[in-house]
Amino acid sequence: MPELMKGRRGLVMGVANERSIAWGIAKALHAEGAELAFTHQGEAFGKRVAPLAASVGSDILLDVDVSDDASLDAGFAALAARWGRMDFLIHAIAYSDKAELTGRFVNTTRGNFKHSLDISCYSFIDVSRRAAELMQGGGSLVTLTYGGSNRVTPFYNVMGVAKAALEASVRYLANDLGPQGIRVNAISPGPMKTLAGAAIGGARKTYRHTEANAPLRHNATLEAVGGAAVFLCSDHGACTTGDIIMVDSGYHILGMPQSDNI
Repeated sequence: MPELMKGRRGLVMGVANERSIAWGIAKALHAEGAELAFTHQGEAFGKRVAPLAASVGSDILLDVDVSDDASLDAGFAALAARWGRMDFLIHAIAYSDKAELTGRFVNTTRGNFKHSLDISCYSFIDVSRRAAELMQGGGSLVTLTYGGSNRVTPFYNVMGVAKAALEASVRYLANDLGPQGIRVNAISPGPMKTLAGAAIGGARKTYRHTEANAPLRHNATLEAVGGAAVFLCSDHGACTTGDIIMVDSGYHILGMPQSDNI
């Protein structure tokens, strides 16, 4: 019987469809006994998320816009009224104008820079503060990042800067919230075939390149990322905080492509 997450409750933010990394994490947590709530933004995404939530026994769907304080306040108030407490939060939210995820980084506009950092980085700080108020007995906050935060990746552009800021935020939040028994970490998968990933220019080439060159010769799977999240949210991750957990089949260790691909 599932035991690792039995009796624990958590909010999953960022499910778009069944191929979402957030959904892979949600399934893994549910399989280990966790009780889940979900957020979505707008009616269209709500219709996509509702049947997925139902399939893991959840009837808590909160329409939340992470760029709007009133929306966040209402969402967390509803969760507090329903549960009273929570044990973990999964933040899988990022955004940038698709038009600026091609071409040159130097052409990033001021407006999109601000918006990308707000949605992709500040939202984690914002929801962490609210979630921490419901984690009286400690808990786990997990976000998602990518290797383009510290190594230039074609067309990742401003998202690389946003993810670098997100990773720094993980460390600062871990230090702030540690005395409350709250752990803060990020998972860094390699490129994955998701709705968000498809928005980046050259996504298919990047996916094929990492698959051909990673030491394990394949890209990360939803199941592998989900397993990492279970570790971080369960007692097995009790002494892990402020970390970036790499789940990219080892691609991050490489200094250059494999010899047969040069």
